[in-house]
Amino acid sequence: MTTSAPARTPRKLGALKIPTRLDRRYLPVLGTFVVLALMLIVGGTRYENFLTPAVVSNLFINNAHLIVLAVGMTFVILTGGIDLSVGSVLALSTVITAALLQAGWPPAVVIPLAVAAGTVIGLAHGVMIHYFQVQPFVATLAGMFFARGLCFLIAPESIAINNESFAELATWVQIFGGWRMTSSVLIALIVVGLGFLVLHLTRFGRTVYAIGGGEQSALLMGLPVARTKVLAYVVSGTCAGLGGLLFAMAQRSGYSLTGVGMELDAIAAVVIGGTLLTGGTGFVLGSVLGVLVLGLIQTIITFEGTLSSWWTRIVIGVLLLIFVLLQRALSLRRT
Repeated sequence: MTTSAPARTPRKLGALKIPTRLDRRYLPVLGTFVVLALMLIVGGTRYENFLTPAVVSNLFINNAHLIVLAVGMTFVILTGGIDLSVGSVLALSTVITAALLQAGWPPAVVIPLAVAAGTVIGLAHGVMIHYFQVQPFVATLAGMFFARGLCFLIAPESIAINNESFAELATWVQIFGGWRMTSSVLIALIVVGLGFLVLHLTRFGRTVYAIGGGEQSALLMGLPVARTKVLAYVVSGTCAGLGGLLFAMAQRSGYSLTGVGMELDAIAAVVIGGTLLTGGTGFVLGSVLGVLVLGLIQTIITFEGTLSSWWTRIVIGVLLLIFVLLQRALSLRRT
């Protein structure tokens, strides 16, 4: 007579349950964190003044717009979709901001209009994808060409921003010891916080994950799939418009060729941050870690001094391939 082994149960510490095995969903994010930590350690030991507050602050300041883009892209990829238009929408937002400020419009009117342009394009994407059954790749590719074309219609040349009120907003800096906090970083962190709360503490966020896990299953559960898919693209478009505003604040200009290829950087950051391209698994904070990894690669190459800037793309490509293979391996094990 044989007896079966007792089932594994989590160990208890008072009322706290400690799981005996790490959830596989967190493994890609943990991998991203390990890569980021190793890069910081290597950079700190190899280069003098690498881990100073000024360098770390600049890492956030230079990538504030990309952090916002990555948050919006996370929502879309979690549903199993993609948004190829965010770079062009960012450029459109910078051009609208610069052109209207040059025409004498007050910043209080210009800023909402620049962000709203991205919202409208995101809404159009969501409607085409869900109600007209257009593939996300095709719908957002059309949006990319449309937004870029509008940029050249509005401003064929670069437009400088000289509005004093907008300049004061763009140059706001708060210093804590050696750490610098600019208005663009503050806005980016607020967006990250809102994205985290929406995805993890609201019905909308849970529905986003459910759609990525299986749209038909979400429909059978009675979840508002149509509204959620459309709103996911609205979030991405709004973040792209806001990212353009932050970029205009940093560059003090609007230019039609701004953001070429930036949609690929946003997608790379989200994937490196642990979000599955098939949807259903991922975290906003992971996407932020992905952006920091991309920014840190550029920082290390700058400190090295002897390497071409194209090494940034090579390293990003290698990391992207590694993380996609890791995600694939985890998916196969789960299956």
